[in-house]
Amino acid sequence: METGIRIFLLKAGLVLFSISLLSSPVLAAEKTDEADEPLEQVIEPEIDRRDVKPPKIDAQDFEISLFAGIMSVEDFGSNFVYGARVGYHVTEKLFIEGSYGITDTSETSFEILSGAATILKNDERELTYWNFSFGYHILPGEAFWGKNHAFNNSLYLTAGAGNTQFAGDDFFTWSFGFGYRVLLVDSIALHLDFKDHLYDNDILGPEKTSHNLEGTLGLSYYF
Repeated sequence: METGIRIFLLKAGLVLFSISLLSSPVLAAEKTDEADEPLEQVIEPEIDRRDVKPPKIDAQDFEISLFAGIMSVEDFGSNFVYGARVGYHVTEKLFIEGSYGITDTSETSFEILSGAATILKNDERELTYWNFSFGYHILPGEAFWGKNHAFNNSLYLTAGAGNTQFAGDDFFTWSFGFGYRVLLVDSIALHLDFKDHLYDNDILGPEKTSHNLEGTLGLSYYF
């Protein structure tokens, strides 16, 4: 009896073992098929695209200025000067400009002391100049007026050359200077300029280089 039970259990074990061998390839194939299927994205984020409008670049590269101030002509006193200036901004820091100015001159010390001798005629005492200059903004920044107002400002250098008409003659002139600009609104700026106009002349005798200092305040319009 016991021998029959053992034989039955042995046969049952062989049958189960055979079934497990046959089912293994099928399960492996099903797992492979499942692995080949693409995984579904569990979370699909909703992205709201914004319409970004880049700021418009200010294209006001040209400027026109009116200025007035004091010009000290060497040996001929300090007098009121006025004029106009036209500029073009090549980059944010580099610009070029053309200037034209007019001033009157006074009598020299010799003329005043002599009482009678005159070196220049009345129509020769007016001095006019024009020049072309390059400028460079070296310290751009902001100026604050109180707590709620800020203005763009800049310190700049200028250098150029031109012509001075004075005492019935024309003189080739170098000009060097510096200035300070405050942008009041988008198209209007206030300028403070100091320049030295240098030219060689022999009006009072031996030829020498005259330094003619100029300080002006101007108002510019950008377009």
